Amino acid sequence: MPPLLRGLTASISIAAGYLPIAFSFGLAAHQAGLDAHVILMSSVIIYAGASQFVLIALLAPGANLLAAIPTVLLMNARHLFYGPALLGRFTDPTHRLASPLLAFGLTDEVFAAAMNKLESIAPPEKERWYLGLQIGAYAAWILGTLLAIVLGGEFRDPPVFLGEALSFILPGLFFALLLDLNLSRWARIVVLTAAIGIILLQFLPVHHTLALAMVGGAAFNLPERRP
Repeated sequence: MPPLLRGLTASISIAAGYLPIAFSFGLAAHQAGLDAHVILMSSVIIYAGASQFVLIALLAPGANLLAAIPTVLLMNARHLFYGPALLGRFTDPTHRLASPLLAFGLTDEVFAAAMNKLESIAPPEKERWYLGLQIGAYAAWILGTLLAIVLGGEFRDPPVFLGEALSFILPGLFFALLLDLNLSRWARIVVLTAAIGIILLQFLPVHHTLALAMVGGAAFNLPERRP
């Protein structure tokens, strides 16, 4: 199978999560009164998941772009670290695809999947495999947004169970990606991070707990210094 198609196949698990998340974004944007073309172009151009939900919260009450754009950029500043970490996995000296093309589709889930699987891809095929991974995820996000635009009028008052189900999609997606890793290799870090999170959750809000637990788990994974 060509590497591009293998990348598309590898994106199925991400696409399965992106469809309902993008649908919920489009539905929220539609209910906030944003025009259909604005909703669609935000997914086509911005393609930034949580940042698009924040953009709705800022633009719907009338905030101007001078306030919205810096907020979105700051939320996505983590990609400044994702890019260099991922670029080191492309070891083939014949670099064919432009870096902006490789960078555009870089999301949290694409990064996690690529970091896990690129090592098993032959060096000359890595870029095309990664491009397929990106295309599958991006297409699912656009499709989910389009479905929300088309069907938005049918969900003026969505049932409670639908909102609860959509809110679990993103954690479920990350859990599925975690299961796709070699957990025996990372078991100590996963257990330590979970333990830190459970303890801190008794004293801190969820968003603080999540950030501190990730930092704590990463600190335990620092390489040991050799004499």
